[in-house]
Parts: sequence; structure tokens; C-alpha cells
Amino acid sequence: MTFEAILPSLKAGKKAVRTGWEGTELYVQLVPEGKFEGDTLNPYFLIKTADEAFSLWSPTDCDILAEDWQLVNA
Repeated sequence: MTFEAILPSLKAGKKAVRTGWEGTELYVQLVPEGKFEGDTLNPYFLIKTADEAFSLWSPTDCDILAEDWQLVNA
């Protein structure tokens, strides 16, 4: 699937991964708009890795143009 095709699922709370990733990435998820101490937070992406860590993630041009995205059950 393309990133464009997977984005509605990410917006719906699903998790996705690129099959072409050869690292320890387990999945990407979108954290929706929220509130923190009265301020509005913009939506953002997180990536979870095999060491159980989460990091902020921004898709690269390669990620956006890739056609190897798939939904995961994590």
C-alpha cells in the first residue's frame, strides 16, 4: 500500500509499518490532537522500536512515495 492509502487508517488509530524497513521498527502510529496543560497539541507521529522505545517520527520523501506499507496488529 502507499502512504496515501494507509493514512486514513493511521488517522483512525491503526498502526502501520513498511515491509522494506530492515531495522528494528515495529510500527508507526498517529497521536491525534490533544490537550496538555490547557494548550492544544497538534497531531504527531510516533515510531515504536524493538527496544520498546517511542520516538517522534516524520515520514521522509522515500516513506511517502513507498508502496510497501501495511497495517499491523500491535
